Amino acid sequence: MEASDDTEEPPLPLALTRFQISEEFGFLLPDPLTELPAPYGPWMDIARELPQLITSHQLRSRVHQMPQLSTQHLRGREELHLAHLVLSCITTGYVWQEGEEGTVQVLPRNLAVPYWEVSQALGLPPILSHADFVLANWRRKDPNGPLEIENLDTIITLPGGESLRGFILVTLLVEKAAVPGIKAIVGALRAILQSDEETLHRALQELAEAIEAMREALRRMHDYVDPEVFYTVIRIFLSGWKDNPAMPHGLIYEGVSQEPMAYSGGSAAQSTVLHAFDELLGIRHREDSAAFLHRMRDYMPPSHRAFVEEIQRAESLKQHVLSSGAARLRAAFNRCVAALADFRSYHITIVTKYITIAAAKAKAGRAELSARAGPSGGKPPSALEAKGTGGSHIFSFLKSIRDTTREGMISA
Repeated sequence: MEASDDTEEPPLPLALTRFQISEEFGFLLPDPLTELPAPYGPWMDIARELPQLITSHQLRSRVHQMPQLSTQHLRGREELHLAHLVLSCITTGYVWQEGEEGTVQVLPRNLAVPYWEVSQALGLPPILSHADFVLANWRRKDPNGPLEIENLDTIITLPGGESLRGFILVTLLVEKAAVPGIKAIVGALRAILQSDEETLHRALQELAEAIEAMREALRRMHDYVDPEVFYTVIRIFLSGWKDNPAMPHGLIYEGVSQEPMAYSGGSAAQSTVLHAFDELLGIRHREDSAAFLHRMRDYMPPSHRAFVEEIQRAESLKQHVLSSGAARLRAAFNRCVAALADFRSYHITIVTKYITIAAAKAKAGRAELSARAGPSGGKPPSALEAKGTGGSHIFSFLKSIRDTTREGMISA
């Protein structure tokens, strides 16, 4: 006898493993590989020396001597992610080696073709993104030690020394702090399906605590990252070739396309975490901000993007809380929204210090330098003074998404 539909258990949504999300590490790649197979030695040799090759202006000539390697020996997601990280860092170093006034129009075939193939295999764009630089660029110094900054290091680095290391690893710790919140999303959506108020309330508390912990992790940026080094040295390597006055036509990937292609640089907006929280809480951003955020989803691993889309399709948490009439659910929901708005406010504080104030100092320094050195004096980048590395007008964008987050509160 067939069971009637109404007695069947509803299917459980969002098993994290289905979306290549780790129970322990969230969106971080669990314990990334640090070595590629032997045939890719030429890539690894260059990648290990990137800071020196870039600062000595030798990277472009080293890339020109590099053999064009087939990608067919790369096996599995971990090898592909490391190859993508390596080729992304070589590419950004190649493009920006001479600063924003000495950019190139063509990425040579021996780099562009394998980079394109690895990107296609992973469903990622051929540019350095958050998925490379943070999610797949970490290792433990002591394999059995804790996931704490003292026991962490990057796999591939660029100019910027300890400040660059700090920038990557603090961002990684923000991702790690989000993990209980990612699990709470799954718990909340299951609780809605099962009309389980107790479990839903607990999940919302866990989500709020995770967002608060993310803000605490972000505070450590002040301890590990020098604003001047971030602005004058690091930032250019996170820049892309879309909406960037220094590269208005994009970049030709030789052997891939005869037309230039434009991609945005790395951006916090490429982190899947906040997209997932926004979708769960029903935060609706203004049209231009929403369009930029939506475009940033193209820079996420496809499985993570699919996770966000699945949350979007799920039953509305906000509507469920409203229709339940439960005061404690409303309070827990509002705590989550308030925590998210606070996190975004704090991000604005960080950006003010590391970009706005640093840009003003760099501008003053440039004026002084050009007065002393004449027109040929070297200078910090200026093309993105008012923009994020992803190409957004940074303050109007950040304030807009913070304000629309606040508007997501349920009024009493």
